[in-house]
Amino acid sequence: MDKRWALVSVVLGLLVMAGPAMGKKEKMCDKGWECRGPSVYCCNATIMDLFQVYQFENLFSKRNAPVAHAIGFWDYQAFITAAALFEPLGFGTTGGKQMQMKEIAAFFGHVGSKTSCGYGVATGGPLAWGLCYNRELSPNQDYCAESYEYPCSPGALYHGRGALPVYWNTNYGVIGEGIKVDLLSHPEYLEQNATLAFQAAIWRWMTPMKKKQPSAHDVFVGNWKPTKNDTLSNRLPGFGATMNILYGDLACGQGFVDSMNNVISHYQQYLDLMGVGRQFSGDNLDCAEQLAFNPTGKTAST
Repeated sequence: MDKRWALVSVVLGLLVMAGPAMGKKEKMCDKGWECRGPSVYCCNATIMDLFQVYQFENLFSKRNAPVAHAIGFWDYQAFITAAALFEPLGFGTTGGKQMQMKEIAAFFGHVGSKTSCGYGVATGGPLAWGLCYNRELSPNQDYCAESYEYPCSPGALYHGRGALPVYWNTNYGVIGEGIKVDLLSHPEYLEQNATLAFQAAIWRWMTPMKKKQPSAHDVFVGNWKPTKNDTLSNRLPGFGATMNILYGDLACGQGFVDSMNNVISHYQQYLDLMGVGRQFSGDNLDCAEQLAFNPTGKTAST
């Protein structure tokens, strides 16, 4: 009996000692405006710690060239100000330094490819011309679709604008609600304010299109675990899945088409320029064989 009670006493003692450790909460941090928490992500290095002005200039070296179409619009401070709103959620603050740098390069890979005016013989090469545009110059339609929830505002035009260009009244409505700005009534804000333009793009990167689907951020940093259906559809974590989420079958599931290859090329170029190196691009780089999360029925050449 004495031995049994001695054993029970030892076990209870161990449980008491382990209790605080087992119930220990994750450390939370707040770094002021740069990463306003409390958030576990704010305990990591911030984007400003890792990504400096000179690197932004290297990535977008031709954005203020005389032939660019958004001279003086895009700048480092606008990006940092917008990014600070999402750093507590993990944007550019997830994982260690390499993953953080890779996510910044991945996000900008999309931004650079979608705002580029580069071409094959462009000075500095075709990948040097990201952030050349902040709006669609010659829209061929008004992008106004019938919608009860997000009806078109009189006089508003919903052509492409921003760092990840936004099209259609419904998208302006959804993203406007997400960033708490009335973009449905004032879509022009995205071509007038670079911070808002970056904010809308980062919100899109961080937000799933539909419930029970991942965000581009989630599939890139490893927060997402594919379902059996995802695996059968060749959807796996990595940069390729970010294209699937953002563009669907306009870029994915069509083989190695230009619309996909161009985004990958920007991402890898930026990894090199940021000192990470394209050899660390990660697994599942392309989406050539991925079925779209949200099929449109259109092809990549559309």
